[in-house]
Amino acid sequence: MSEERKYERVAYYPGCALEGTGHAYNRSTKAVGKALGLKLDEVKNWNCCGAMEVKNIDPKIQTYLSSRVMSIAANEMGHDVVMAPCNGCYHNLKKAEYDLEHDGKSREVVGRLSEKAGHETYEAGRVETIHALDWIKDGIGEDGLKAKVKNSLQSVKIANYYGCMYTRPRHIFPEKDKGPGSESTSEPHFMDDLLAAAGAENVDFPLKTACCGGAHTLSDSDISTKLVLNILEAAETAGADVIATECPTCHTGLEMHQIRAEKRLGRKTTVKILYFTQLLGIALGLSPRKVGVHENVSDSRGFLKEKGLA
Repeated sequence: MSEERKYERVAYYPGCALEGTGHAYNRSTKAVGKALGLKLDEVKNWNCCGAMEVKNIDPKIQTYLSSRVMSIAANEMGHDVVMAPCNGCYHNLKKAEYDLEHDGKSREVVGRLSEKAGHETYEAGRVETIHALDWIKDGIGEDGLKAKVKNSLQSVKIANYYGCMYTRPRHIFPEKDKGPGSESTSEPHFMDDLLAAAGAENVDFPLKTACCGGAHTLSDSDISTKLVLNILEAAETAGADVIATECPTCHTGLEMHQIRAEKRLGRKTTVKILYFTQLLGIALGLSPRKVGVHENVSDSRGFLKEKGLA
């Protein structure tokens, strides 16, 4: 089976954030998939992947929670690919896959908990976990995307922000860094490639994988605000109109701390923050409302209208 056919219909794991603060990402991901002819089957009765909270208390419980999602996709739905658009979910499913392959204790705990919960134990290798970027990049590709563009993003300068969990730690992403055609952990480019295919101008942005401080937001908001401000100011210095995101936690952090930086630190930035799926959806001819731009904290509707994209 070709890569494109393999990703034409996948199990979709939205995760908790996409049903809450990241709802616009959920909305725009589904809308873009439909516009591109890519199909999503939401994982039945899915649970939290363990996020950061569970992992910090007991990483093997987090491994079980992620394995249950993959078990449902593989053993109950018959899928061999799970697509997780959230960096945290994507990271945790990949980490669980790695732990189950390399750590006997993890296999023991997952087996015991799976039996107690009454579902089939997930075995490493049953599914491939991919990100939304992989799904579009490999499911239709730049040429396929270009052929469907109705509203070119040629007037928009974009800083692509991947966040830290998309590429680190490297050992849980064995498919990356395989040369031409593969994603890079040091210089990720899949989002750049897709938005360039939609007509956008990608600026040279040095903080693509810098941490936004999402894990520190509750314990030390000032640290998070300063980390986000570094990203915002670097994007503006690079000449970007927009920061494109592909993680709901990063996206929310950039939006909320942009406001906080102005109020607490007196540092105002005007760069807009949009999910890459929102930008692709607009390029495909979908309305800003259809892709949830009105749900963002960072109000980009005036900017999009000014650029002739709304």
